[in-house]
Amino acid sequence: MKPYTLIGIILIVVAVAAFGYQGISYTSREKVIDLGPLQMTAEKTKTIPLSPIVGVVALIGGLVLLVGGSRKS
Repeated sequence: MKPYTLIGIILIVVAVAAFGYQGISYTSREKVIDLGPLQMTAEKTKTIPLSPIVGVVALIGGLVLLVGGSRKS
């Protein structure tokens, strides 16, 4: 498989994932209280939003690379 075709397919998969999830969420633990032997932690969920524009740009770029890679043969 040609490199342009492979990169195009990967970009299309990333675009579909960006449309489906609309963001990446992760959980982190933070210390709330640290008084000697007494420690308390809290779990906080944070989200990195993915704009639909990212999905559109990845989809268009993937299609261009896919079509360009197949025409180059």
